[in-house]
Amino acid sequence: MRIVAEGWGWRHAGRAEWAVRDLDLTIADGERVLLLGASGAGKSTLMHALAGVLGGAEEGEEAGRLTVDGVHPSRLRGHVGLVMQDPDSQVVLAQVGDDVAFGCENLGMDPDEIWPRVRAALDAVMLPVALDRSTSELSGGQKQRLTIAGALAMQAGALLLDEPTANLDPQGVDEVRRAVDAVVRDRGTTLLVVEHRVDVWLDLVDRVVILAADGGLLADGTPDEVFTTHRDALLAAGVWVPGVPLPTELALPGADARGAPLPPAPAGTPRDLLTTHDLAIGHHAGDPVREHLEVTIPAGTSTMVTGPNGAGKSTLALTLAGLLPPLEGRVVADPSLHPPTQAGRGRLRRRRSIDVTDPASWASRDLITRIGTVFQQPEHQFVAATVREELAIGLKALARTDASLDDAEIALRTDELLESLHLIGLAGANPFTLSGGEKRRLSVGTVLATAPRVIFLDEPTFGQDRNTWLDMVALVRTMVAEGCAVVSVTHDADFIALLGQHHIHLEGSHG
Repeated sequence: MRIVAEGWGWRHAGRAEWAVRDLDLTIADGERVLLLGASGAGKSTLMHALAGVLGGAEEGEEAGRLTVDGVHPSRLRGHVGLVMQDPDSQVVLAQVGDDVAFGCENLGMDPDEIWPRVRAALDAVMLPVALDRSTSELSGGQKQRLTIAGALAMQAGALLLDEPTANLDPQGVDEVRRAVDAVVRDRGTTLLVVEHRVDVWLDLVDRVVILAADGGLLADGTPDEVFTTHRDALLAAGVWVPGVPLPTELALPGADARGAPLPPAPAGTPRDLLTTHDLAIGHHAGDPVREHLEVTIPAGTSTMVTGPNGAGKSTLALTLAGLLPPLEGRVVADPSLHPPTQAGRGRLRRRRSIDVTDPASWASRDLITRIGTVFQQPEHQFVAATVREELAIGLKALARTDASLDDAEIALRTDELLESLHLIGLAGANPFTLSGGEKRRLSVGTVLATAPRVIFLDEPTFGQDRNTWLDMVALVRTMVAEGCAVVSVTHDADFIALLGQHHIHLEGSHG
């Protein structure tokens, strides 16, 4: 499929700035292109437009001309395979086989042809689960493979991949890369892939296209031409340039020294804020994901939770954070984290008894100042109409019982967060119109606003360009220095190398 953009742009409804503008670009049939740019440069917007799912006039304004094989993409829906950043947004059916078959069925394919395609696609992405397996039981990384399998099964003429390996373990990254390689080489498929970390795709693509943050193109050419000629400009724009080392001065003391003694706890704080005893975790009684877990979350320390997709990392984080009750055993909070007792809360607490040692029994207003959680999918946290309002929600909740949090103080704290998270220019934007990287930073900000002692981050570097990635590292460093326990569920080897003071590794997949 041939892609042509002529002065093309898109502005989301209610936004003053264009997400993409003045784009002139031609991608030949069968060409393989890596699409890069700073977080918020419009990469995902372009991908959605090419797949015909960007929306009509009520959702935004379109300028210029964009065509796929000579027609507007909206007329080719289903003929262009798109894998989006958030796999949950593409998982539409209850069973694995049905979900992979969904696109093929919409194209009206013969059922006798569909099911061999489904099985071949699942094999290609190495997702060895039964066709009747519930999609709700898959991990985030497994869902990502599932959505890629759905796109592969369609055998579309163009394959658009938006951060396809972001939530995958190293083995999964390699398997998906090989699957995509086989598809595009054997079928001559046009490939457009967005990936902040570029090394995985360099030997597969013919061309690198970099969107400029202020419209048009920053660079366009072969990988060697782009990364050699434009190196300094790319780094300034936040593009990940292969071979450029990360600043080692950002590393925490003892980072990535697995098995080494932990740094000393901040003065006046306990060593461990959370401790488990014979813990079993899972979403359904009688079906544990992991059992007999004995882990600790040290104060003033950056902890990394690692392991392959499906090993239970996110489930463990949710359980430790008090958002998912243990199936067996206990999570015990240090007394320094305990919320006020029933007697201390008066009539407000009479509705519900709690165990002050067990975060799963605490009310939400107790959790937000003690244990904060940033979910793997940022959209799961958003409830407000604007970025500013989203950051202020937790503070407004606290203001009901804290007289010091008046409107002026809430506004000041919100402005500080907007500035530190590079979201000040998006304060009035709807959170759901942000880029993937911007959504991630906003979700982190909503937790930081209420200053909890323990913070869980599920894939915190997802969708970040080089500059915002470094900002995220600096932010975690600051939180640790202030005595917070920061727990990151991640596959990001560089993030682990700089910040991994304490490690919890879960082996293998349990189902």
